[in-house]
Amino acid sequence: MAVRAVRGAVQLERDEAGHMDEQVGALLTALLERNGLTAEDLISIWFTATPDLHSDFPAAAARKLGIGLGDVPLLCAQELDIQGALPRVVRILAHIETDKPRAEINHVYLGAAAALRKDIAQ
Repeated sequence: MAVRAVRGAVQLERDEAGHMDEQVGALLTALLERNGLTAEDLISIWFTATPDLHSDFPAAAARKLGIGLGDVPLLCAQELDIQGALPRVVRILAHIETDKPRAEINHVYLGAAAALRKDIAQ
């Protein structure tokens, strides 16, 4: 079993806790589904949010999914405040255990966030 990293991002339409819950939930669910993963496969998840998001922690939104993340280390950080960067973006970097080779990992960029990594967005 190898340790791999899976990336993803989503752009929120507005800075509201309920909306963050929905969007982070959709992103994490898609990341797990597209890679055939369960919570047992997760080692840890880093979440970052752009400086214009203040309503809640993305990790709190992930825990609300109720998919067994209670013992998975989750960490939030703030993205750099770069002029011209896409606003209201939550990013995920998940470390996983999998038999898949790196080339078969599906990174997930939802909606407008697909513009961030056109080279790997699904």
